[in-house]
Amino acid sequence: MDRSRVADGRDDAAWFDVLFEEHAAALHRYFVRRLPDGGTRADAAEDLAAEVLATAWRRRDDVPRGAELPWLYRAAGYVLANHRRKARAVPLAVVPEVPDDVDPAALAVADDRVRRTLALLTPRDRQVLLLVAWDGLGRDDLAAVLGISRGGADAALSRARARLREAWEDARPDAASGES
Repeated sequence: MDRSRVADGRDDAAWFDVLFEEHAAALHRYFVRRLPDGGTRADAAEDLAAEVLATAWRRRDDVPRGAELPWLYRAAGYVLANHRRKARAVPLAVVPEVPDDVDPAALAVADDRVRRTLALLTPRDRQVLLLVAWDGLGRDDLAAVLGISRGGADAALSRARARLREAWEDARPDAASGES
């Protein structure tokens, strides 16, 4: 494939093939991490990722060459917000017949503290931290997703990390009782 034709947009189908190959899995992971647990989470993540990719195809002239992933993540944020507004009921997960070797009490404590900590943050701080920690974005890409300057993204990340440290302490199991 002639990448120069793909890079300048003269071969839209080839451009989209490269976009899909390089970023479809990352989009799917983005949604899996942000959707509620349940039997249909993987299917919903696949559908939402497909919706973002379809949007990229329709708006291919708007997708900045060389910065496709940040553009896709920004679009994914809008698609996820629309999905959440629909507020569909989530079916109960199927209980496995054979238990695994993980101690549910230890797992629940760790997960519960993480959930409590994230719940203490603003939606913006959660978005910033999760894009960096879960999705592996660098600071330039974070700035593109947030629609702000690199300096603004650095400041947002620094502030979010500081608030995360405070929230982590506030979410300690013994923090509510006043123990240390």
